[in-house]
Amino acid sequence: MIDDGSKDDSTSIIESVLRDCPFACELIARENRGLSATLNQALSLTDAHYFAYLGSDDMWLSDFLAARVKLLDSRPSAVLGYGHTYFIDEKNKVVDCTADWADYKDGDVRQMLLQTIGPMSSTVLYVRNALARHGWNDKALLEDYELYLKLSLDGEFAFDPGVRSAWRQHEKNASRNQQMMLDEHLSALQRLAPSFGIQQPELEKLIKNIRFNRAEDFLRIGDKRKAAQLFFENLSGLQASRLLPIMGRFLLPYSAVSWMRQRKQSAAMRSYGALE
Repeated sequence: MIDDGSKDDSTSIIESVLRDCPFACELIARENRGLSATLNQALSLTDAHYFAYLGSDDMWLSDFLAARVKLLDSRPSAVLGYGHTYFIDEKNKVVDCTADWADYKDGDVRQMLLQTIGPMSSTVLYVRNALARHGWNDKALLEDYELYLKLSLDGEFAFDPGVRSAWRQHEKNASRNQQMMLDEHLSALQRLAPSFGIQQPELEKLIKNIRFNRAEDFLRIGDKRKAAQLFFENLSGLQASRLLPIMGRFLLPYSAVSWMRQRKQSAAMRSYGALE
């Protein structure tokens, strides 16, 4: 276990918990180096067949590891196993679930990833040998997307349709920084495009499509100015069926968007409840 320069009393709490840990576990506390550097250090200290990490206060449900190991044991051509996840609030109430909307794929996931759709990190179990060939890019602010692109060229992604993890939603989540995520996705695509055999005209079309799709993400967080910029700069050549839904969202005030999101979260709470 690595404490990446936390400023609170995390280390003392972890040390007290580890005294009752039923298996061998070491705590490494050091200065902050960033998530990617921390993950590379953790990987270098392991030699098991599989590797997984759990960041911050996310959760694995009780059957997570057993199910992922069973899945990967049955899929020798796979480089990782992944699946759906719950989104939970600070009280462990489920406010969303990727099973309700994410179009995840099994096997060859290259086309899925090129649309910047990828596994949530809390759902992933890696085959260590495949992971060690690449590791994480220390310079990347978004640690996992570039790695997924590289691994998809090496083998299959084994998909489990079950929900076996939970990702905690709070104000400090990197995913709330939509501009950073968009920049990191496009930067990784540009670096890896030659490996995918993508020529410049195709890459430009792909980037344009991704930027247009992200307009809705900015609308969701209330940034209509950025959403409008992405919308109008990238709409040429797109079909009307893709334009109309987002145009409708532009007409809604943020209060209405927020109300719709709250209704969706309330429905998820009623459907899934809270996690222990």
